[in-house]
Parts: sequence; structure tokens; C-alpha cells
Amino acid sequence: MVSTVPDHGGQNLRARRLGLHAQHDAIVVMRTDCHVCRSEGLSARTQVQVVAGRREVLATLYQVSSDLIATNEVGLSEGAWERLGISDGDPVTIRHPEPVESLGRMRHRIYGHRLDSAAFGAIMSDIVEGRYSDVQLAAFVTACAALPLDERETIELTRVMVDVGERLHWPTSPIVDKHSVGGLPGNRTTPIVVAIVTAHGLVMPKTSSRAITSPAGTADMMETLAPIDLDLASIRRVVERESGCIVWGGSVRLSPADDILIRIERALDLDTEGQLIASVLSKKIAAGSTHLVLDMPVGPTAKVRSLDSAQVLSERLVEISAGFGLETRVLVSDGRQPVGRALAA
Repeated sequence: MVSTVPDHGGQNLRARRLGLHAQHDAIVVMRTDCHVCRSEGLSARTQVQVVAGRREVLATLYQVSSDLIATNEVGLSEGAWERLGISDGDPVTIRHPEPVESLGRMRHRIYGHRLDSAAFGAIMSDIVEGRYSDVQLAAFVTACAALPLDERETIELTRVMVDVGERLHWPTSPIVDKHSVGGLPGNRTTPIVVAIVTAHGLVMPKTSSRAITSPAGTADMMETLAPIDLDLASIRRVVERESGCIVWGGSVRLSPADDILIRIERALDLDTEGQLIASVLSKKIAAGSTHLVLDMPVGPTAKVRSLDSAQVLSERLVEISAGFGLETRVLVSDGRQPVGRALAA
């Protein structure tokens, strides 16, 4: 989270850039014997507020007892450094963050109550701003799996996941996209499809995720061939020149809450129907897509295990996407064996 707020005082430390890359996560490193840690009662993996002038960021604290940093320094990850916009040696203040009010709504869901749009909006905003720890994120994901999202909740979650991020708008139409529900080894059809579709004159700005329940996702595979960490301006330039692209959705703020939740879902090996729908559609809507083809493999080891489940999921996807102006066609495919021959696993 970055905001412009007045400085409320506190004990200053000198900022030090560690060159620590944590996929945009804001992390601070302090000595265990730092006077601020002792006076504020700070311990490892707690959340702290880092204030630099009129900018602040919420970060996760890690502690060291070595000479990596001095007792009067605070080390910052690249994610925290870029959001604060500071230089080495600048003074920063470390303090406890304000209470996270949306946690009450998240606990409401844990106890089996449905959430409305305002509740989802508050939760997603706090998640994107980095106000939720991994434990709290896991609690939210688990709560939405134990009591699956109903139709209204899925629609509201999809909408707020789009609203808390940025959106791409294109001057032409249609804007096409494809997605595979996944769960199969060797399913690396995206580069082939994007190349064929764009060669025929259609516009296809494809954002892909990293792996959720498998060792490597489409974005992970594509990263072995070309850069995938493109910002919005770069995506526009590539699409204007080539009519399409394949990028990692986590490198831009298109449904940023989804990328955070995916990381937790992968650790828990959870990929429930309502969250799957919200994840897929929020990314496509934010990317400005108007038409979507969705491949749904069905098989004993795929994410979708039966034709009956595929039928129910297909109908939900088509109906919900239509409400957002996204025309979707679902193709159920044979998921009983790896996809293709000689494709990268």
C-alpha cells in the first residue's frame, strides 16, 4: 500500500536498499537488537508501517542477528523501496499499523455467513494494500472453500477484484482471449494459439498466471522464451506492434488481488469453483477482452473430474461472464492424458 499521509512522528532509522526481490511484496529487515524493535515490541513476521515523509507502505518484518544491517538501519525489499521512492540513507519511521477493520468481515465468512459487495470490496482493498498477513489470507481462502461461494458472491467477488486494480481499454473490437482450466501436464497450447490468432488479424492481449496446483504454469513456461514481466505501457506497445502478447498477469495491476490469492491457493492446493470463476473472469475483464474461449479438460487427474461437473461449471462461467459483457464459449476436452506430443511439460 502507498498513500500520502502526514508524519505522526516516531523513531527514525536509516533506509538501506537490500536488493531483495520478493515478487512485489513489501519486506523490511531489522536487527533483533534494534532499539525500535525493543521499544515497540516488534517480532519477526509481524506487519509494520514504514513512513518516509508523506509516503507509507505496509510491510512484513523479518529480523537478523548478524551484521547484515546496522542497528540504526532498516533494510527494504525492492517492492517497498519502489513504493516509497526514497534513496539510501533517507530517514524512515517504523511503527505499528492501524487495525484492519475488514478482518471482522472476513471472520464473518469463517463463521458461515455470506458476504455482500461492500464486504468483499473492503477485504479485497486491504488485501491489495498488503494489510493481510499470509495467515489471514489463508483463512479467507479456506473460508471461501469450506462454504463455497454462491452465485451472488461469485459475481460480487469478480466485480471487486476488477475494481481494485487497473483496466486496459482498446480502441478496436473484438478483443479475444483464451484460457485453460488446466490441471494437465504438457498443456502449453497458449503460445501456439496466440500466434495463430494474431496472424489472422485478431487482437489478443494474453495474460497468464504462474502455476497454482502444478510445477509450472503458462507464464512460467513462457518466461524461458521471452520476458513476461511487462508493465501496461509495454503491453500496449507490444500489442500495437504484434496484435498480441503473452505476459504474466502479476506484473501489472490487472486484478492484483487474484495474484495474491493464487499464491495462497497454491500453497494450500485449493482451487474451488467460485474462486476459479472470479479469478479467470476478473483477469479477462480487466484486460479488456470481449470474447473468450475456455478450454476445460475433464479427467481423473484434471481439475474438473466429471462431465456433470464440467456442465455445471460451464453454465456458470457463461452466465456470469455475460453479465460483464464478455462473450464466453466453453470447450470440454479429453483430460485423461497429457496434452499433445513433444510439448514442453
